[in-house]
Amino acid sequence: MPGEKILVVDDDRGLLTLMKARLTAAGYDVILADSGEEALALGQETIFNAAVVDFKMEGMDGITLLERLLTLQPHLPVIILTAYGTIAGAVEATKKGAYDYLTKPFEAKDLLYRLSKAMEVRRLKVEVERLRSLVRERYQVDGIVGTSVKMQQILAQVAHIAPTDSTVCLYGESGTGKELIAKAIHLGSQRSQGPFVAINCGAIPEGLLESELFGHVKGAFTGAIRAKQGLLEQADGGTLFLDEVAELSPALQVKLLRVFQEYAFYPVGGVKPVKVDLRLIAATHQDLWKAIGEGKFREDLFYRIHVIPLYLPPLRERLEDVPLLTQHFLRLFSKDPTRDLADFSPEAMQRLMLHRWPGNVRELANVVERAVALSAGGTITPAHLLLGREESGVARQQLLPLNEAREEFERAYLFQLLTATAGNVSRAASMAGRYRAEFYKLLHKHDLNPDAFRQEDSGTGAPDRPLC
Repeated sequence: MPGEKILVVDDDRGLLTLMKARLTAAGYDVILADSGEEALALGQETIFNAAVVDFKMEGMDGITLLERLLTLQPHLPVIILTAYGTIAGAVEATKKGAYDYLTKPFEAKDLLYRLSKAMEVRRLKVEVERLRSLVRERYQVDGIVGTSVKMQQILAQVAHIAPTDSTVCLYGESGTGKELIAKAIHLGSQRSQGPFVAINCGAIPEGLLESELFGHVKGAFTGAIRAKQGLLEQADGGTLFLDEVAELSPALQVKLLRVFQEYAFYPVGGVKPVKVDLRLIAATHQDLWKAIGEGKFREDLFYRIHVIPLYLPPLRERLEDVPLLTQHFLRLFSKDPTRDLADFSPEAMQRLMLHRWPGNVRELANVVERAVALSAGGTITPAHLLLGREESGVARQQLLPLNEAREEFERAYLFQLLTATAGNVSRAASMAGRYRAEFYKLLHKHDLNPDAFRQEDSGTGAPDRPLC
């Protein structure tokens, strides 16, 4: 987008002049630096939308500058300029946080295209942070705990769809955080100042659910001694969240279909229609298409709510978030000031990583809370966890096939190494007795990001529940 600030760093004054001419012609505000030290000084004074950094410079090299710039501006997309002979170094830079690299000589249109894509990524990251702040402020949720690739993809989608007014349908197993994702969408929308009204369609008996949704007039039925405003009307100007929408009865499915077609309804016993202006977010853990085939869900209602589908991954598909979530819940449930903060033994953490988490994040929270209570502030061992069927004394699940068990062990071992070294790949590779390149291949094989294990200062305030 023209007018955005681009930092260009190179010790070749001729190239700097050329770059400025090309980028200025494209409408960008270009700031030049001929050394890493000058670039860092500029980074302390000005927020940049992107940076283009030469890999090989006198004094501070491109990778060192990259790491220090990202410390100053974590969301800054950096494109590394490299000669053909230093491509391997540029690839290494992308592993350390560079957005992309460009080989000299390059076409101006190629540079402009990559800059455009880099700044689009930056805008998404900034929007995700804005959603985190809104959720933390309005719902006392300490950000979104999850740095896995899958969760970052979900957050990017939330950032895209939140400003729209389109209907969203959230799919995911119980305990994956569907309601809190719905709240994040609401808070990122133009309806954020309006109400967020949630109802679990499977938790209320069918005879009461219609009255809860539509409200009723006085005398509509026995016991209706006064008029009652329904949840549809309460959500006027805001967002209605229908959780477990697949549990709706056929009769209610017909009535809600008319509501979402006309945005008007009749209260139970009423003769005057009530108009509403709301955004619908539905959620289910079921396969709605399968429910349609079984005659349990209306196909026309499916197409009405299945406008923007969003699939939340189960915890077993983003196991790299388990250590972060575990530490979060550990701080949350260790509230007794007379006790030292408990910690998990390596063996206990390995058990957490090998567990399949059928109850997802909700189950993990329960396990950590129970372990904190049983350990009495000491080190948490596998005996304190009581995972899965162990809660009721039932034997553990059957053994996995050899290849699957080997894969799970290897993944858990890598997790243990990265957790122990706080994401330091060099130390982890050394402890594993592997070369860095080989270790990186293992991380790539299991889709593990070392950055997710680099701990940040969590502050001293009381932690809140995570979004997911």
